[in-house]
Amino acid sequence: YKCPQCEKCFTQKYHVVMHMRIHTGEKPFQCSDCGRCFGNKSNLEKHKRTHSGEKPYKCSQCDKCFGHKNSLEYHLRTHTGEKPYQCSHCDKRFTEKYTMENHM
Repeated sequence: YKCPQCEKCFTQKYHVVMHMRIHTGEKPFQCSDCGRCFGNKSNLEKHKRTHSGEKPYKCSQCDKCFGHKNSLEYHLRTHTGEKPYQCSHCDKRFTEKYTMENHM
């Protein structure tokens, strides 16, 4: 199934429908707490954690909890020492992309 706007291809028609919201700006999922709208239910559910304080992602190393999976993934680098982002100017390495970009 192909997007008529950008020709990106998908394996299911439903995914084209969801993708089309990028082009149309449609955001049918609204937060009942603050009114902010989202293009898909998954992003609304993630956002709702900012109101509820729910933090379902727990670090196995230190038991610290996070509201978003990617936050836990970044945090795990403090334990592993992994620094996957490297400055192309000075070769300094960083744990997060935005930290490297701010460095530049």
